[in-house]
Amino acid sequence: MAMFREQAAAMDKTPIPIFRKQNLIPSSALPSSSPTFGTPVHPLKPFNVNAPKAAILPIILPPATLRPLAFRTFTKKHSLTLASSALQELAAFIGRHCGSGWREEGLAERVLEETARSWKNRNGGIIVEGSSKELHDILKTLEGNMSGGKLVGPGRGLPRGDSMLDAQDGDTLNTRLGLRPTTLSREASNGSFGMSGLGGQEEADDDEETKDPRAWLKMVDAYEQPRLIYNVGKKHFERETTEPSLFPPASHKTTVFRNRYHVIHQRLLRNEAFQTSSVSSSRKRPLQRSLSNQQSLKITPIANMLGRHGSNHMLLGQLVTLPTGDIAISDLTGTIALDLRQAVAIPEDSAWFCPGMIVLVDGVYEEEEESVGKGLSGSSGVGGTLGGRFQGFFIGQPPCEKRKATLGISGPDGGQDNTIGGGFGWIDFLGIGSERAVGAKMRRLEHRLLHPPPEDEPGRNRVVILGEVNLDQPRALQALRKILSLYAAEPEGTSPVSFVLTGNFTQRAVMARGGSGGSIEYKEYFDALASTLSDYPTLLQTCTFVFVPGDNDGWVSAFTAGASVPLPRKSVPDMFTSRIRRAFATANAETGNHGVQGSSVWTTNPSRLTLFGPNHELVLFRDDLSARLRRTSVNLKRKATSPDDEDVVAPEPTPDPMDLDAANNDTPALTSAPLLAEDVRTAQKLVKTLLDQGYLSPFRQATRPVHWDYASALHLYPLPTAMALVDTTAPPFCVTYEGCHVMNPGSVLVPGRKGVGRWVEYEVGRLGRLRECTF
Repeated sequence: MAMFREQAAAMDKTPIPIFRKQNLIPSSALPSSSPTFGTPVHPLKPFNVNAPKAAILPIILPPATLRPLAFRTFTKKHSLTLASSALQELAAFIGRHCGSGWREEGLAERVLEETARSWKNRNGGIIVEGSSKELHDILKTLEGNMSGGKLVGPGRGLPRGDSMLDAQDGDTLNTRLGLRPTTLSREASNGSFGMSGLGGQEEADDDEETKDPRAWLKMVDAYEQPRLIYNVGKKHFERETTEPSLFPPASHKTTVFRNRYHVIHQRLLRNEAFQTSSVSSSRKRPLQRSLSNQQSLKITPIANMLGRHGSNHMLLGQLVTLPTGDIAISDLTGTIALDLRQAVAIPEDSAWFCPGMIVLVDGVYEEEEESVGKGLSGSSGVGGTLGGRFQGFFIGQPPCEKRKATLGISGPDGGQDNTIGGGFGWIDFLGIGSERAVGAKMRRLEHRLLHPPPEDEPGRNRVVILGEVNLDQPRALQALRKILSLYAAEPEGTSPVSFVLTGNFTQRAVMARGGSGGSIEYKEYFDALASTLSDYPTLLQTCTFVFVPGDNDGWVSAFTAGASVPLPRKSVPDMFTSRIRRAFATANAETGNHGVQGSSVWTTNPSRLTLFGPNHELVLFRDDLSARLRRTSVNLKRKATSPDDEDVVAPEPTPDPMDLDAANNDTPALTSAPLLAEDVRTAQKLVKTLLDQGYLSPFRQATRPVHWDYASALHLYPLPTAMALVDTTAPPFCVTYEGCHVMNPGSVLVPGRKGVGRWVEYEVGRLGRLRECTF
């Protein structure tokens, strides 16, 4: 039999046609013996319809014909303004891909609906421009998902009330033939808003992974944060379309200043003190003008002072240094020399004023024939240095704006039924979803997953912030070991959600021929840290450890040698931290849990930690700001103190709008009351300066360089819910200003106190407190 099989196989491969194996015709295709009907012998098999895609005959659709439908979809439904160029683009697209059935079959309405949702998802702004790259990308994506004039493939962006299903072409034909469709899947109505990327579907919240609050914890790298530019004409933030570079053209430096100025200017115009109203006489103004009886403040461009000698003005501009060494103020229209010999800070001694900051100055313009430093400035007149000088009498920081006012949130604090009004609620500032798109859903998730613990009991809603951890100091590792042991001894399920360790991880600049050694020693320091962390596997399994570098950390320290590095700076290289990541992998392998595993995140400086989308934003920043402010500040006139005031004890700081958290009861009794008041005043002065500027590096480029194309990552607008400002040159503090809670743990080793470690424990959404321990 085997021989016959081989012969049959050989015959099948024979090239002669008569010996080849013939393909038999299926029995169902044989004609019937009945000459009348000519039907097959056997019944036909069930339907297997694969009809070709319907062809669309393109038409020329006038934009005026499409305008009513586009107005109803974009303007009335989505509150968007459609420009004429965008209407023309949409009319050409619908006429080319939907054909004559664009109105009767409802093809154009679905295209317009998906376009509007996708535009909001990309934060394109209120006005839809036809020349924008976002609109072209949206139409290109829709073109690839259209067949027969209809949108096919994974359905996105359908109205919430629709029960439309994701039906493929075969399912559509089967339905017409009376057969049941093979796939029925309801479309995600919020897909166009990018909510699926946040895990916002509550239907999938029952698994073990999404029950952990760390599933909604995300680190936003400074180099991954969306680059937004404020558009003055549209009064809206737009995404920067150019490719970022570490070596951009010089024009980008001007863009950085222009964007900072526009953001602060529009923020001031939203302030009540700068708004004209018929009832403004009853309002209280934070800044009083002694030389003016106006009911509202008004900002004058510098160029508008030409020919107005002796007139009083309020200027908004950046403090700059002239080539002659004098101080000047500059805005988008020009520069003028500034005389601050008689200027008084409002409020007195409440903030720092340094070159590079954008400030408000009230005074009198004194016109002269020649400008100060003529021949050195390079230009004069409008757009350059004006002749004369500006005699300043009052100087102050531009008041910042609360986060709720920026995002347009109204309602009680912490309430779940918050409503959204004006502001920038639709803007996704961090790439995690906008407040209006996902804020309410994230608040419901937080209320269900992150329960506030009872009083005097540890809870999951904590972030532990450790200041400067010098790994080349053995006592720093001892303090770290003691702190970790305190949290490892807590009951199961109550460990903090995250630990934040900040640099400098060495006392001196590494790989710069300093006292901290080279790359080999640097690797050994992190190996020692990995050995310390491995002793606490429970924390490695249930917490997220975040590491923020300092100026002395590699690689950038190799050529700065401890000087100020450009911001933002990248994370510590992976080659030095491999053993720490291996320690986390080993700890996760031992537990065998299937939830969110512990991890180590090496992020940039600065960076942002978000929890439950835009609800909680924690800015992480390591910089010795206090020392730099003292070195570069401008000396102002102080009020003369009477002898009777010398014996008066400094009053306690008021809790509103800035208060100091007094939860730390372990402060030694040797500290006197005047010293505490001085530390409080220093902390308030630092926090107010930084938050009013709305910028993490309000200095000159020569003092603190900044990467121009990534300067948007340094903006503090809108204000974060909390900020970890690690500054070893300032006293440790926990201060709240305008709803933003700022914490400074200082160094983990308390200076002047042997065997004492200090850190900050921050309760998410509440306040932080300073804690100390002995080791």
